[in-house]
Amino acid sequence: MSVRVRYFAAAAEAAGTDAEDRPETTLLALRVAVVAAHPALGGILDRCAVLVDGERRDDDAPLEGATHVDVLPPFAGG
Repeated sequence: MSVRVRYFAAAAEAAGTDAEDRPETTLLALRVAVVAAHPALGGILDRCAVLVDGERRDDDAPLEGATHVDVLPPFAGG
């Protein structure tokens, strides 16, 4: 099983990619793993909205059956 992680804006820049497939089975495990793989995400991820199949989830949320996780940093606008 794997889940597609999609990074947007500053998160994509920090990760060096806009998407990747990950094998983690919980959102917390995924958060830890992506920061280990992409250390620059460490300063950004805590401020990001993280959506599992379009819905905000807690860190202990299982990823079984999920198709994608979106990492959305705060957006500024006027």
